[in-house]
Amino acid sequence: MQKLDVEKIREEFPILSRRIDKHPLIYLDNTATSQTPREVVEAVVSSYEHTKANVHRGVHTLSQEATDLVERTRRRVRDYINAASEQEIIFTRGTTEAINLVAASFGSSFPPGGEIILTVMEHHANIVPWQLLAQRRGLEIKVVDIDERGVLDQEQYRSLFSPRTVMAAFCHVSNVLGTVNPVREMVAEAHAHGVPALIDGAQAAPHRHIDVRSLDCDFYVFSTHKMYGPTGVGVLYGRQNLLEQMPPWQGGGEMIKHVSFAGTTFADLPFKFEAGTPDFVGIAAFAKALDFIERVGIDRIAAHEEELLHYATRLLSEVDGLRIYGTAPGKEAVISFLVKDIHHYDMGMLLDKLGVAVRTGHHCAQPLMERFGITGTVRAGFAVYNTIAEVDAFVAAVRRVASMF
Repeated sequence: MQKLDVEKIREEFPILSRRIDKHPLIYLDNTATSQTPREVVEAVVSSYEHTKANVHRGVHTLSQEATDLVERTRRRVRDYINAASEQEIIFTRGTTEAINLVAASFGSSFPPGGEIILTVMEHHANIVPWQLLAQRRGLEIKVVDIDERGVLDQEQYRSLFSPRTVMAAFCHVSNVLGTVNPVREMVAEAHAHGVPALIDGAQAAPHRHIDVRSLDCDFYVFSTHKMYGPTGVGVLYGRQNLLEQMPPWQGGGEMIKHVSFAGTTFADLPFKFEAGTPDFVGIAAFAKALDFIERVGIDRIAAHEEELLHYATRLLSEVDGLRIYGTAPGKEAVISFLVKDIHHYDMGMLLDKLGVAVRTGHHCAQPLMERFGITGTVRAGFAVYNTIAEVDAFVAAVRRVASMF
């Protein structure tokens, strides 16, 4: 496999030339949001300058051009995740909205007393929507635990299924630990019990091949802003037969065939779930982010990030008093850590003064923090444009901050 020319890739990201307090920016908050290459930004600008018009509603040229851009992106996403049809691709505002859509619509038929299986490593976006549904429908939530490495207890997962189980929802990759879950096997286990499965792929889609037909999942969700794309756009993949059975979760324009005060009939897929004006500019620009990923190569991206992960892990492990949370084998390129008794917020603030952008806090995973008996961590996540030299500078900055306490 040809090695990446990272310096050439970095030229496509103007923000990486910024300086923070006179220090070169080292951006390691990629697990929250990745930076955006110039071609995506240019696509956004081009849409605003040349094709800004509401989609699917106009007969004039601008509307037709904007509609074509959106539907071309839908087909690109279909191919990228190997869905069977573009009708299975629903555009949302992000992973959070996609999960809320499934919980509110698909979950509306769950019988009282039903059980939903989640894991302790879930992002709040894959916890709270199910809790709200459980309160409305009288459901119970069961939770799969992890070991000290951050590996899910698969035996416990299998034991939680019962005749009352109505849903299993779990992340592909933990946004805190980097743990890559055996989601194909977990889906198969759910299906063996006749239970549908949703995969939160927000942390997997930027780093690895996603094949929803191979995974055999019922729903798969992710966000474009973690994939070098624009903010405010997400994707819900759902099996067509399930989406057809599900009621709309929002009402308004675009998702209807005919409206009268006597009643309304709804549009066919995928538009039944896309009420109102979408972020057609962001959706169109996402195609350019997919172009970037495919041009660089997802396997080469993954190999580069893995190299950074192993190198950074080795160096950080030599820092006195530093503890890494999440040591599962084969993990993704994210490192959550604490140093001695230094508060994660203090560490993050001081690292920022040295030009290093990391995430601090509970990372929208408070149950996981409680599992480890902590309130939060410092989190560094790597992307295609990060370098070995940046890792050296990052670790040197951690050592410097640690020496201040």
